[in-house]
Amino acid sequence: MAKARSVYACTECGGESPKWQGQCSHCGAWNTLVEGVAESTPRNRFSGVTKSSELKRLAEVSARDAPRMASGMEELDRVLGGGFVAGEVVLIGGDPGVGKSTLLLQVLARMSGSHKAVYVSGEESAEQIALRARRLALDSGKLELLAEIQLERILATLEKAKPEIAVVDSIQTLYSEQLTSAPGSVAQVRECVAHLTRYAKASGAVVVLVGHVTKEGAIAGPRVVEHIVDAVLYFEGDTHQSFRLIRAFKNRFGAVNELGVFAMTDKGLRGVSNPSAIFLSQHSGEVSGSCILVAQEGTRPLLVEIQALVDAAHAPNPRRLTVGLEQNRLAMLLAVLHRHAGIACYDQDVFVNAVGGVRISEPAADLAVLLAIVSSHVDKPLPAKLAVFGEIGLAGEVRPAPRGQERLREAAKLGFTQAIVPRANQPKQKIDGLEIVAVERVADAIARFRA
Repeated sequence: MAKARSVYACTECGGESPKWQGQCSHCGAWNTLVEGVAESTPRNRFSGVTKSSELKRLAEVSARDAPRMASGMEELDRVLGGGFVAGEVVLIGGDPGVGKSTLLLQVLARMSGSHKAVYVSGEESAEQIALRARRLALDSGKLELLAEIQLERILATLEKAKPEIAVVDSIQTLYSEQLTSAPGSVAQVRECVAHLTRYAKASGAVVVLVGHVTKEGAIAGPRVVEHIVDAVLYFEGDTHQSFRLIRAFKNRFGAVNELGVFAMTDKGLRGVSNPSAIFLSQHSGEVSGSCILVAQEGTRPLLVEIQALVDAAHAPNPRRLTVGLEQNRLAMLLAVLHRHAGIACYDQDVFVNAVGGVRISEPAADLAVLLAIVSSHVDKPLPAKLAVFGEIGLAGEVRPAPRGQERLREAAKLGFTQAIVPRANQPKQKIDGLEIVAVERVADAIARFRA
C-alpha cells in the first residue's frame, strides 16, 4: 500500500507547502504550518460548473431591502443589523464555555415557534441538548435536532427538511467524505464551510456556524473561512463574570461596530438594556484615578469607568500596563502629557483599566485616560458626576469625536451634571441639567480639573 503523502497547510491563510518551514510563504505568518494528508481532487467534483452563466447589467438588477428574521433577542438583532437575512451565513466564535451553544439554543427555541429551525450538533448528543433545554426552561417543542458530523448526511437532511434557519455546532467537528484528512484540519474546515455556504445561497436558509478560537483569540482554521461567510461575530467575556459581549467584525448586511451585551443567569443569557450600569463602579465617595468615559459602540452610547493608578517605580524601567485599552496609545498619551502639560511620569508605574471587561478601541477615550492619570498622580478625585470624551493629538490639541450630541444626551439621561468635551463637540442648544466645558488643548482640560 502506497504511503500517504504529507502536506503542510497554514492555519491563517490555508496556503499549502510540501515541507514544513517556520514561516508561511503565502501570508508570512510564523509557526502556522500544520501537517496533513495531501488530498487528490476527485473528478467531476463540481459537476455542471462549466456551464456558462448569463450576464446582466447592473442597472437592470432589481435591488430591494432583504426582509429580516428577528432572533427573539434584541441584543443579538442589534449586532446583526436588525436580524437574520435569508441565505445569510453567520460564523460565531468564542472561548470554550463562554455561552455560544447556550445562546444559539435559546435563539432557535424562540424562533422555532414561527420558523422551521434545525440544530445540528457535532459535539453533543440529542439527550445532552434536551437536558440543557430543560435546565433553561425553553419551549422547544418544535425545534428539530440532528446529531451528525458527516457533511454529506447533514446536507441531505437539510435539503429534505428545508429549514429556514440551521445551526451547526461546531464547524471543526464536521468532515467530508471527499477528503481523507481528520475533522478540524484546514482542508476539512474550508471544504465544509464552502459546501454549507453554497447550500445557504441556493436554498435561502440561514446557516449559523459555531467556530472554536485559538490561543490568540482568532477563529481556528484558515482565515479564508471568514471571507466566505457573510457575518463574523465574536463572543467575548470572562467565564468568571456574568457578562458577555458580542461584536461583529464582519457584516455584509449591517454595521460592524455594534455591541451586544448579555448577562449569564441560571436560565441562560438575557440581554442587558442599560449596559452602562455594569461598566460603572459604585463608589461610596469620590476616589482619585477614576474618570467616566462616554464611549460610542455603533449606534449605542456607552458609559465606561476608566481607572488609573500611578505609583513610584521600584525598577529601572517603569511599567505601562493597560486592560481593555491599547498599550502603545498609553505611551503616546504620557508623552503628550509631559510635553504639553508639564506632568512627568517617566519615573512612575502607570496602570490603566477599563472597568467591566469591556475593550475600548476608539481614540475618543484619550481625554478620559489622561484625566484619570492626572487624578491619580496628584491624588485628587474628579467630580463624581463628570463625563469626558475626546481624542488627543500629538500637538496637544483635543480633537472632536463622532456623535458628540448622542454621547452628551446619554450622560445627561444617566444623571451626570458636568461634561468636558472638545470645542468642536460643544452643542448649539443647551442640554437640560448638563454643564458643558469645551476645551481645545490638553492643558486647558487639566487646568479645569485643578481649578
